[in-house]
Amino acid sequence: MSAGHASPELTRIQVPVDLDERLDAVIAAQVGLSRSRVAMLIDSAAVQVNGSPARKSYKPRAGDEIEISLPSPPPTELVPEDIPIQIVYEDEDLLVVDKPAGLVVHPAPGHPSGTLVNALLARVETLSPIGLPNRPGIVHRLDRDTSGLLVVARKERAHRHLAAALSRREVERGYIAATWGRLEPDDMTINRPIARHPKHRRRMAVVEGGKAAITHVRRLERWPAADLLAIRLETGRTHQIRVHMSDAGHPVVGDPLYGPGWERGMGGAGGVWAAELARRTGRLFLHAARLCFEHPSSGEQLVFSSSLPESLSLAVDWARTGGV
Repeated sequence: MSAGHASPELTRIQVPVDLDERLDAVIAAQVGLSRSRVAMLIDSAAVQVNGSPARKSYKPRAGDEIEISLPSPPPTELVPEDIPIQIVYEDEDLLVVDKPAGLVVHPAPGHPSGTLVNALLARVETLSPIGLPNRPGIVHRLDRDTSGLLVVARKERAHRHLAAALSRREVERGYIAATWGRLEPDDMTINRPIARHPKHRRRMAVVEGGKAAITHVRRLERWPAADLLAIRLETGRTHQIRVHMSDAGHPVVGDPLYGPGWERGMGGAGGVWAAELARRTGRLFLHAARLCFEHPSSGEQLVFSSSLPESLSLAVDWARTGGV
C-alpha cells in the first residue's frame, strides 16, 4: 500500500445561481485549489460541466453540475512499515496523530525509513499527494524529539485548505514545555525573526531579515530552577519554540541542540536539582498538547488535547515536590 495507488478523487459542485465569475475561479474558491492547478485540470479535461469539458472562461449558471476529477498521485518509493502510532481522529479527509517522541515525521537524509509517513502508509489507503515524494499528507511537522498532536491530510483539497488556514494563522497549536531558569515576566510574546544559523547549518537562529516568528508564552508553574510553561505558536518556523526560548535565556529542558548541558552551569543546590530534573526527564521537554482547526469539509471547529507522556508527567510530579 502506498500513497500512489489511489483512485481519482471526484468532487462535485451544484451551482445554485448564475455566477459572474469564471469557472477556474469558482472551482479554486470552492475546492481549495490554486488557480494554476485548476487551469491545468481544465486543460486536461479533468473538469466537466454538465457532462462535457468546459473552458476556463465559462461562467457557471444556476443548475450547472461541475465535476472535478483529481488524478491519482504518481507511485512513490515509500514503503509501509508496521510502526505503532496513536491515531486520535480519522475521517475521509484527514487524520490527527499523537506522535511519540523519537519518531521522525517523514523520510529525509539520515532517516530514509522508520518515519511517521511510513507508519501511516501501513494504516490508511491514501494520503494527500501534496508533499510527494517524501512528505505525502504532511501539513505541518513536529521535531523528532517533540511529542504530541499533528494533523495529516488524506485528500489534496483538505491539504490545501489546512495549509491555507495555517498560513492565515487560523490553526491553534498549544504546547507544554519546561525551560531552565525563571521566566520574567510570567506572560510574554516573543516576536523575533528566525532563519538558518549563518554558521551552524543544522541549527536555526534569531536572524535579522529572517522569517517572522511569533511565540506566546505563559508560565504555569515555578520550580526551583525551571518553569513549566504553556506556549502557543502564532507562526510555525522550524524549531521556533526552541530557538525563541534559548534566545530569551531559557532553553527547553533536555534540548540537545539549543541548550545542551545548560543545567551544569548552575551552582549549589540549584545545579543539583537541575541535573536531577534533566535525568528524570530524559528527553526534550516539549509536547504538542492542543490542536484546534476548522474541518476542511464540514466547517466544524475541531479541538484535540493530549496529556503529557508518562516520562514528562513523572518529571513534573517530582518537580512539584521541590525535588524531595
